[in-house]
Amino acid sequence: MTSSIYENFQPLNFEAVNTYKLASRPSKVTVKDFAKSVDENDSLKNFLDKLPNILAVQSIREIAAQIRRAKELQKPIIWGIGGHIVKTGLAPVIIDLMNRGFVSAIASNGSVLIHDTEIALVGFTSEDVDATLGKGDFGAARETGEILNAAAKKGAKDKIGLGEAMGREVCALSPTNADVSLLCQTYQNKIPFTAHLAIGADIGHFHSSCDGAALGASSHTDFRLFCSIIKELNGGGVYLNLGSAVMLPEIFLKAVTVVKNLGFPLSDFTTANFDFIQSYRPNTNVVRRPTSGGAGRGFSVTGHHEIMIPLLAAQILCV
Repeated sequence: MTSSIYENFQPLNFEAVNTYKLASRPSKVTVKDFAKSVDENDSLKNFLDKLPNILAVQSIREIAAQIRRAKELQKPIIWGIGGHIVKTGLAPVIIDLMNRGFVSAIASNGSVLIHDTEIALVGFTSEDVDATLGKGDFGAARETGEILNAAAKKGAKDKIGLGEAMGREVCALSPTNADVSLLCQTYQNKIPFTAHLAIGADIGHFHSSCDGAALGASSHTDFRLFCSIIKELNGGGVYLNLGSAVMLPEIFLKAVTVVKNLGFPLSDFTTANFDFIQSYRPNTNVVRRPTSGGAGRGFSVTGHHEIMIPLLAAQILCV
């Protein structure tokens, strides 16, 4: 038998390795947690009950329970959303939950204003950037920019937030699709809608009608309003971050800072990030930092919004 060329090392002898009985070991997964087969006659509740009680399903069940608890305690359930939520057709789901008392406020980035306005007016949105960028036509839709900039100017003049001003502006046009517009439905139901901008990030910002001071003033009013709502999370509220990887996680973290800086208590609340990839800011600024030290509970759920948000809604309602 040929000897190894490695003179200083020999294969380790495993004869003295200690073992134990399998039955004595604590384990994370048991057969009780397994999924059950789906039957074609199952109700939605039966289907949900048959999901495996593992990982993301456990998280969604717990988030839904905390949302129901927040409603019972009359604590805010705040939905922070990016434009992808509108573009994946989820406004009707959120509006239905709002009508049932499971949406206390909506916070948005600027793209939500664009896409929701276009849906309200004409029933379509999300232009083909690759096809229009080369010609310089990307973002040049006249009505979209004019509505945004008119709302900002009027909002700044009236000292109201940009979200409220946009809801007022769009509703005044009696749009065909107001029933599936988050701006219209929140405005008509007096549900706070706050809009948080990065100047230059949205298409209306390069239209000739744009007034940067008005955008800044009305968006800053919304930040102050948002802080007021975040303050009420204490004692059972819920904050959800859906599809915003940068803007809203930063806004949320600063709002938490303001609330604590002013001496208000903020504990026993739930945060969750839903996205198809998990990014640094949502997981750090929404899920981990604000809830650290036992202040609250944070969850990360990975998956496509068009699947996960209806699933969350079903889990909230089907108890």
